[in-house]
Amino acid sequence: MKFFRTTPLLLASVLAMFPAVRALAQTAPLAGSRPNIIFILTDDQGYGDISAHGNPILKTPNMDRLHAEGARFTDFHVSPTCAPTRSALLTGRHEFKNGVTHTILERERLAPDATTLADALKSAGYTTGIFGKWHLGDEPAYRPERRGFDEVFIHGAGGIGQTYPGSCGDAPNNTYFDPAIYHNGKFEKTKGYCTDVFFAQAMRWIETAKKSGKPFYAHISPNAPHAPLQVRPEDEARYTGKVPDANTAKFFGMVANIDDNIGLLLAKLDALGLTQDTLVVFMNDNGGTGGVRVFNAGMRAQKGTPWLGGTRAASFWRWPGHIAPGDIGALAAHIDFFPTLAEMAGAKLTAKAKTQIEGRSLVPLLVRRDTAWPERTLFTHIGRWPKDAAPGPSKFTNCSVREPRWHLVSITARGATPTWQLFDVSTDYGEKNDVAAQHPDVVRRMTANYDQWWDSVQPLLVNETAPLPKMNPFKELYWQQFGGGPSEADLKAMDHARKM
Repeated sequence: MKFFRTTPLLLASVLAMFPAVRALAQTAPLAGSRPNIIFILTDDQGYGDISAHGNPILKTPNMDRLHAEGARFTDFHVSPTCAPTRSALLTGRHEFKNGVTHTILERERLAPDATTLADALKSAGYTTGIFGKWHLGDEPAYRPERRGFDEVFIHGAGGIGQTYPGSCGDAPNNTYFDPAIYHNGKFEKTKGYCTDVFFAQAMRWIETAKKSGKPFYAHISPNAPHAPLQVRPEDEARYTGKVPDANTAKFFGMVANIDDNIGLLLAKLDALGLTQDTLVVFMNDNGGTGGVRVFNAGMRAQKGTPWLGGTRAASFWRWPGHIAPGDIGALAAHIDFFPTLAEMAGAKLTAKAKTQIEGRSLVPLLVRRDTAWPERTLFTHIGRWPKDAAPGPSKFTNCSVREPRWHLVSITARGATPTWQLFDVSTDYGEKNDVAAQHPDVVRRMTANYDQWWDSVQPLLVNETAPLPKMNPFKELYWQQFGGGPSEADLKAMDHARKM
């Protein structure tokens, strides 16, 4: 018996001497491991807006902790704008195949026949909750409670207080302070700053979920640091005078506030004894915005473009004792999120869901960094062509094709011929040198793949001619609950929008 009591001490001594052996010994099989899962997705924060990525001014100690303690994908890509990314994350397929080609005008709605990650996790015995931004449809049939989420605590539209023609709109007169939040079918008037409110509610729900005995999936998606830049004065003050202008100070203050809340969340997991049982994944939803003037990690362009600066995202996966820390350089994307978590949860996907998913499970890479990762091709298109217009003339407008070594980009006006530029991102991640003329065979191959992809998505663009409803559903529900209604000016604006 003495041998068995002393062996752990001896093993610990050996592992301390050999970090590589220690990292391997700390990992465990991930398929079917059924961790609790917390997913944090920030809104309009860029890859460069993290101090661990080299930002010279912004301090994000808790994001840095997730970076240091987890596996981090260094060539991970999302869509150039928010609703498209969210639809791809939750379905494992390109946003256009979900009917999502914009962020407004009914074109942000996730196709009703899509299987979501929340659906899959529920089928595997998980309880599921979303806290913050949804942005995949505000009408009843599109809300998260119809898409696999048990607990729903969200704002409407793409941001708190935003309203657009059609169904994409938040509760009336909402702001980032004391917002009215849609909570399980009714509005709840909250107190505090929006990011603090979302994280606090998520932590309360996690504590309740622990008592249920079920594994949980908490989808925490703050609307910060998206504009309008409504920020706590004390957070803005952290960067006043340290950055080029007041708006950047506000933006960095909003990121710092998210970072504080991540710290509170990690402490809560420790207090609940859940740290060793919980996978925490952190990402941002598109390229940078308010911070790119300060630091953009050497990349070209930002949100709303098909350049790498519009699509590269942080992707940190922290699960102590199961996922070893370190960089993973394989080309990966948002469409890989669903199959990865489904495999870890042991979800038995339906034949329909399996056909839907076009991403790859990242589990092999999370287990072994040197796992063979076959070549792949990713496609980006900004979408956003005019409402009710044929997509065809926009085929080559703001689009790109990515392979591990090559990035092919076209920036051209609607209806114009493509202007393909080719970059060898293995040596030119800043995309400064167009080498299309030197590699015509690569251009031909990648454009042929793009043509095939474009044709494949056309039958799935289900939202293009959807009519705009007479009344915004979140506002209508709010008025039913609290009284009031639209002003004459509101009615005229809605009528004008429907005729556009």
